[in-house]
Amino acid sequence: MVLRMLALAGGVAGAAGLSQFPEFSQQYLQRLAGQVDALSEVTAEFDASAAKAGLSREEALASMSGTAFLGYRQDDMRRAFARQESLTSDLTLLRATGPFERVLLPHRFADRELLEATWTDFQPAMPVTTAGLATAGAGFLGGWLGIGAVLSLVLAPFRRRRPT
Repeated sequence: MVLRMLALAGGVAGAAGLSQFPEFSQQYLQRLAGQVDALSEVTAEFDASAAKAGLSREEALASMSGTAFLGYRQDDMRRAFARQESLTSDLTLLRATGPFERVLLPHRFADRELLEATWTDFQPAMPVTTAGLATAGAGFLGGWLGIGAVLSLVLAPFRRRRPT
C-alpha cells in the first residue's frame, strides 16, 4: 500500500512538473526571438559599417587588431555572430514545431543565459490545453513508473516469499 501511495505521489509530481513544459517552452521561445532580433541588429550594423569601409565581415574583423581592446572586441563580435547563427537555427526549428514536438527537442533549449532568464520569470500555467494535459499524463506515468521501479528494487530484499 505504501509503495502504491509513493508511486502515486511520484506520478502526481511528474505530472505537475512536466505539464508546465508547454508554457515554459513558449516563454523561452519568446525570449529566444527577442535575443535573435537583438543579435541580428548588431550583426546588420556591423556588416553595414564594414561595407561602408569596403570590407567584408571577415576583413573587418581581421582589421580589429593592434591593441588589447580591439582584440577583445574582435572576440566579442565573433561570439555574437556565432550566437546569432546558433540561436536563429534554434528559433527556426522551434517555431516550426508545436508543443508536443518541443518536448522531444530539449537540446534546442540549450542557451544557458536564455534558460536562466526564462526560469527566473517563469509563471506556471494550469494544464488546461491539450498539450498541457498530454504532458501532465506523460509526467504522471513517468513519475509513477519511476518511483515504483526504484521502490520495488529497494524493497525487494525485504519482501517475504509466499509459499507455493
